[in-house]
Amino acid sequence: MASVDYRSLAADILREVGGEDNVSSAVHCATRLRLRLKDEGKADTAAIEKLPGVITVMKAGGQYQVVIGNDVPTVYAELSRITRFGSEDAGAGSDAPAQGNLFNRFIDMVSGIFTPMLWPLAGSGLFKAFLTMATTFGWIKATDQSYIILAAAADALFYFLPIFLAVTAARRFKANQFTAMAIAGALVYPTIVALAAEGKPVAFAGIPVVMMNYTSSVIPILVAVWLLGYLERFLLKILPSAVRNFLVPLLCIAIMVPLTLMTVGPVTTFISAGISNGVSAIFGFAPWLAGAIMGGLWQVFVLFGLHWGFVPLMATDLATLHYSIMFGPVVPAVLAQAASMLAVALRSRSAKRRAVAAPAALSGFLAGVTEPGIYGVNLPLKKPFYFGIAGGAVGGAIAGMGGSAATAFVFPSLLSLPAFSQVGSFAVLMLGVLAAVLIAFLLTFFFGPREQADDDAATAAQEPAGPAVAADGNITVLAPVTGAVVALADVPDKVFASGAMGAGLGIVPEEDRVYSPVAGTVQAVMKTGHAYGIKSDDGVEVLVHIGIDTVQMKGEGFVSAVSRGDRVEAGTLLATVDRAKVLEAGYDTTTLMVVTNTKDLTAVVPLAQGRLTHGVPALDVEL
Repeated sequence: MASVDYRSLAADILREVGGEDNVSSAVHCATRLRLRLKDEGKADTAAIEKLPGVITVMKAGGQYQVVIGNDVPTVYAELSRITRFGSEDAGAGSDAPAQGNLFNRFIDMVSGIFTPMLWPLAGSGLFKAFLTMATTFGWIKATDQSYIILAAAADALFYFLPIFLAVTAARRFKANQFTAMAIAGALVYPTIVALAAEGKPVAFAGIPVVMMNYTSSVIPILVAVWLLGYLERFLLKILPSAVRNFLVPLLCIAIMVPLTLMTVGPVTTFISAGISNGVSAIFGFAPWLAGAIMGGLWQVFVLFGLHWGFVPLMATDLATLHYSIMFGPVVPAVLAQAASMLAVALRSRSAKRRAVAAPAALSGFLAGVTEPGIYGVNLPLKKPFYFGIAGGAVGGAIAGMGGSAATAFVFPSLLSLPAFSQVGSFAVLMLGVLAAVLIAFLLTFFFGPREQADDDAATAAQEPAGPAVAADGNITVLAPVTGAVVALADVPDKVFASGAMGAGLGIVPEEDRVYSPVAGTVQAVMKTGHAYGIKSDDGVEVLVHIGIDTVQMKGEGFVSAVSRGDRVEAGTLLATVDRAKVLEAGYDTTTLMVVTNTKDLTAVVPLAQGRLTHGVPALDVEL
């Protein structure tokens, strides 16, 4: 397919399916451009199948699938250049139907939006932790100009978080990134922040506006950008092309900023005020229950921006009583999440995950900054987040019973504990903290997700491995999994079964680990973790596709152990898959292995029938 003009191919496909207006979404998997069409009757399938570079077209799962082969990422990138359907940065499969319950889908969305900024978040969080340590031990004073400059550098990402989130959210929701940033910038604009701090009545065009502080918030800008995507697409359709380029962003900014302030602010403020007043009342007759609520749900409140409802009450208590009892249970809540991060850092065999979890745990313990670990570790893995909530609830209940309170407005952390030593029982607070940390750490360590190593060469060395080159000089491709062999013609996917993607075989797996069938270079890794393309040292291109139509799972149940460009040996771990989750979602677990450049080779012959073990010869390739 070297002679194919991918830009022309993308434009031709778009034209033959009825144009951009007939396409609801476009994503790609390892071999196929997956389109959701509003009216499939407008698509000229026969014409598309005749296009140079198209293997075939199939319709399945409500999708119009144009089979391209290994070059589908290039075609998708060209399609992204001429449509609204995003880019490779948005991640393949981002528009596939979401799986799981509503909360899990929400977590996946938020985690995906935060993923591109994980390292800056982790670095800034660690920076804040070191600054906190420096002021605690008197190495630098908070009034020093040097500290002010360093604090601004460490805190900027968190303070202006809505602006950064606007970029990744715009990619996710198919909105203009710079318009989204302009809206986010308005939310954290100094005069808007000042209006919220003054607490005086605010009105827009005579309509009362309930102000809130949007700095460091998450949900408001995500909702705003989600709505922005719809507004932009509507305006692009109705406005004439002569004025569209400048009127669309003008109208979007002019509409969305007041709309966000008049809707998200009041709703969030109303909910947070109700929760904070309710918790405050519970402290009067059942401190342990209020402590359990604060300790268990504090990070959830932060996630939705509802924690701002507690800030005025805490500030009022500090001003009038010189202490705030609502602050006490927050310490176990924060440290419990940090403990979950620490358990992941110690337990996970994934070097990539440990690299995020370790500094995130340190910033959580020392500075009370949990965002890097929440969005980069605990939320994506889900169980550590839940275990952190459990530990925080128990520790918060204990702290509530002890009447623990803060005498200063601080970030709850190990270094800020002296602020909690003057009111209530400090010993009981320490007991609550210990309980929260132990519960979260032990539950995560022993029952958290069992991630595998990024490179499992040591394990591969213990597995059976067939020769890479047979005695007659042909290349031997090994079985990637253990299980029952299925002839390629019998697999329930007509594209693979037809041999259009190349010769090979299917294996119904009996294990959750998938290994490299050849030694070579990883050329493609789907972000959903279900497909891997490897080019052997001898030029044989092998596609390992885990399950059938599993791209629809959006990566749930799949954990990649390699990245594009990695060097692998025959038997290196490629991925782990939760087969039970795949079956529960209604998908076939059959793992397909095909040689995608079969046409360039003399022959590709399956060697096995019945059952085989991973690492034994499965295909004989004659160059």
